[in-house]
Amino acid sequence: MSLEDNRREYQYGRLTSDSLHSSPFEQFNVWMDQAVDSSLSDPTAMCLATVDEEGKPWQRTVLLKGFDVKGFMFYTNLGSRKAHHIAENPNVSLIFPWMRLDRQVIIGGKAEKLTKTEVLKYFLKRPRGSQLAAWASKQSSRITSRQALEAQFIQMKQKYAEGEVPLPDFWGGYRVAPSEFEFWQGGESRLHDRFQYLFKDNSWVISRLAP
Repeated sequence: MSLEDNRREYQYGRLTSDSLHSSPFEQFNVWMDQAVDSSLSDPTAMCLATVDEEGKPWQRTVLLKGFDVKGFMFYTNLGSRKAHHIAENPNVSLIFPWMRLDRQVIIGGKAEKLTKTEVLKYFLKRPRGSQLAAWASKQSSRITSRQALEAQFIQMKQKYAEGEVPLPDFWGGYRVAPSEFEFWQGGESRLHDRFQYLFKDNSWVISRLAP
């Protein structure tokens, strides 16, 4: 089958203005709960888009680790490519691709560093192996081999064989403070339902967008 013939109808449901919450955070919470309850694989996975110093966009998948009215949180090595991009340009975009539910949520906003207290609180909840991996991996740097990475992991495992694994000073997190949301529900014959929340004059303005 050619890629041009690879298609299906979106028939999961509809999204109407009457069903929307006035707050995009409440609407997101409803859809996130439904994604989790639907047993989707990695419902908290989100694609993070950044722009480098040359204006070229980059995307990668990270995991959402919390959200509230202040924004959406994720964690990473502060020496990573994404961290360097954010330092140059904090404007980012997130997308949650819940395609089994024929849904997507797109969020645009600015990324800001989390406090050390917030980062430490989360780091202490991570599995020990993940804590050690944070020390072992100089994220986004070139390495000679998989074996070199595993050797570094073993070294960290031996170094912190007893007691708690300390928080690396090069490991942290970000909160994306949103200024725009889009909730997309796939529809039959490509007549999708799209609603935009735009923050203007200290309130959220809701608009329906053409598919």
